[in-house]
Amino acid sequence: MKRFLVVLLCLLLVLSACTSGGEPVKLRVLASPELADLGPLLEDLRKETGIELEMDFQGTVSMSTALIPGRARHDLAWLSTDRFFQLEFRRAADKGERPLATKTMVSPVVVGITPAKAAELRKGKPDGKLSWADMADAAASGRFRFAMAEPATSTSGLTSLVGVATAAAGTGAALRLEDVKCDKLQGFRTGHTLTADTAAAVADKFAERRDVDAIIGYESTLLTLNGSGRLEAPLELVYPRDGIVQADYPILLLDPAKREAYDKVVSWARSPATQKKLMDRTLRRPITGEVGLDPRLPASIGNSLYFPDDSAVVDKLLEDYAGRAPGRVIFALDFSGSMKGPRIAALRAAFAGLSGGPEGGFDRFYRGERLTVVRFGGKILGDKEFTVNGPQDLDALRAFIATDDFDGNTAVWSALGEAYAKAAAHRRAEPGQSVSIVLMTDGESNSGPGIEEFLRAPRDSGVHTYTVRFGEANPAELARAAEATGGHMVDANSTSLLDAFKEIRGCR
Repeated sequence: MKRFLVVLLCLLLVLSACTSGGEPVKLRVLASPELADLGPLLEDLRKETGIELEMDFQGTVSMSTALIPGRARHDLAWLSTDRFFQLEFRRAADKGERPLATKTMVSPVVVGITPAKAAELRKGKPDGKLSWADMADAAASGRFRFAMAEPATSTSGLTSLVGVATAAAGTGAALRLEDVKCDKLQGFRTGHTLTADTAAAVADKFAERRDVDAIIGYESTLLTLNGSGRLEAPLELVYPRDGIVQADYPILLLDPAKREAYDKVVSWARSPATQKKLMDRTLRRPITGEVGLDPRLPASIGNSLYFPDDSAVVDKLLEDYAGRAPGRVIFALDFSGSMKGPRIAALRAAFAGLSGGPEGGFDRFYRGERLTVVRFGGKILGDKEFTVNGPQDLDALRAFIATDDFDGNTAVWSALGEAYAKAAAHRRAEPGQSVSIVLMTDGESNSGPGIEEFLRAPRDSGVHTYTVRFGEANPAELARAAEATGGHMVDANSTSLLDAFKEIRGCR
């Protein structure tokens, strides 16, 4: 009998160790593909808590609607970020209560750049720090080719895109719809030459290529790639000085009946021992301050950028990034006599900046962009078309406005009418082409038709005019013409010509 009791006691101890005080539990988990690297750690979870996670890996962007309570077919979700889901949740009908969510670890979106390209981009930077704007400028000129997961299907791709767009807006706040209605990412997008549906897949593709300069993705993914031995040389990780977006890997409770098991999983994931294991294995940062950082993870990563709080912003961002072909901008530039001296110098400096100067950034002319420049006084003094394929085209553009061919009169509205005639010709030749007009003048129209005649004339309603007031130009007339065509006016007297042009760059 005594021997039987000893055997029974041992058996009970074994069972207790296997289940940690409870029956074995299996939970179905909807998970981001990046979390496939958790495999061995999930076995630790099973041994320590008796809970087994059955992971169903899907793209976080596409699975957001599957997380709505009442529609979910999983017990939990473990995502790289739930920000996209939270946006979907806000606009969902019959959504019930928001699922409980607990953050488990952190990884910022960064840029891994080949050492040679990083050194090239840093030339002329006093502090050696790079920004998203620096990389957008290089991409627009054809000097920077990068890999990034597809934003429409991959969380890392969309998070990366949100980070870049937020930096481009330059407001220091979350993106608003007005920040993305004028697409500032055209130049940046021209450098996006390698993509895939997931972060892991794009990293695999990048490792096989030698003609791509960089990869944008989670810090953990890029550090893992560096340590894989698959690259000719480790990438230099850049934490852009104009800010980053971070993933925080929340676990969501989709089935409230599984709350007890959820609490155990969360407690296990956030424990110091597991946090260290997660960091050691995946190179994601601990969510708590009880665990020291791995030496490969820099303590300072710069400013964090806010995430949009409106799903319409993300929808518009994806729409523009995916489907917009290079458009055409028609510049109608005042070359009347009053523009001589400092004013024409300011105009030429503005075009130099947009052609790749140090202040161009997200707003510079980009590879593939098509431009028409019309110089006018009391009549059309010259016009020329440009397609930006390289530095020689930008040199030709600057040379065209370097002329000192001025005129004594100013025929603003006939020049704008000529710009619309050119826009109509381009739209007939290429239906659906995006064309916009930028009109810059420093004085009132004293020749040719007036604004009333211009407004009465037929014109393509799909072509918007953006007016730039300089000097003594009539602000009321310029604002009226811009608003009548769907554009708006910018007053360069209160800023600078370069800033005025940058404000309206990309509006189509």
